[in-house]
Amino acid sequence: MSDKDHSTTMERILQEITTVSRRIEGMDASITSLTLETKSMRSDIAGFQSRVMGLEQRMGSLEAQANASQDRDQDLLYLRIKLTDMEDRSRRENIRLLGIPENEEGTDMQAFLSSTLSKLTSLDFDPPLEFQRAHRVGPKRSEKSSKPRPIIACLLRHNQTRQILQAARSLGPFRVDQHDIRITADYSKETNEHRKAFLALRPRHRQLEMKYGLFDPARMWVTKSGVSKDFYNPEELRLFLDSFQPQPMDSTSTNRPHDITGDNEAHTLVPRLIIADTSNPHTGQDDHDGITR
Repeated sequence: MSDKDHSTTMERILQEITTVSRRIEGMDASITSLTLETKSMRSDIAGFQSRVMGLEQRMGSLEAQANASQDRDQDLLYLRIKLTDMEDRSRRENIRLLGIPENEEGTDMQAFLSSTLSKLTSLDFDPPLEFQRAHRVGPKRSEKSSKPRPIIACLLRHNQTRQILQAARSLGPFRVDQHDIRITADYSKETNEHRKAFLALRPRHRQLEMKYGLFDPARMWVTKSGVSKDFYNPEELRLFLDSFQPQPMDSTSTNRPHDITGDNEAHTLVPRLIIADTSNPHTGQDDHDGITR
């Protein structure tokens, strides 16, 4: 090999070495960049871990607060049930008279009620009716008002209250001087709302040919095909009725659905915003007025 060829070979080797060296330098730069990026990612991951731990702690705190809130909600519900029960019990001596024209009572409400109730119910009260208080409810209206204010009366004797309500359910509504007069029991707002919701479902009972009854203070009893159920919650009753396919009513059928009456003064609390009644559904009276305050 000549000196010229040897020189050329050495130059090529040097060029290759230079090229490889440059590539190594480039790889070193890439590795350095990757190392920096890896460090940055590690820092980010550490930050994420810290944030996740913080979120987990906050979630644990929120869960504890939610559990405490649920406990408070249960306590509030129980207190509302108790309050409704107490209010209904405080109203057991009350009756409400609807439809009596304004100023018909004159200046002596109690004397007017004593006379009117005896005439309407045809009851001979012995001892005579006595009232703890009696007054109209709401702001005063004109005598020409088409909807006079209701009268609320608190009787002294509970047995006379029951006698009047029994007679009102049997004989009412009453027609006096072209005015329709109704006498109803007095309930709390919550109980009245439940009674109204129950009463709104009566057409469904008739459509399904069910026997039914609304009992004091707000319990609906239904019978279908010999099976009876009690409901204290109108929504549960609606779902129960939805489970049946309605059947066409036969106008010639003599097997007509009818109301069952029931009433009992023994109230007990149930886990709903309603006051339950433990009476037998065949042993009392039924109030289908659904009057609200």
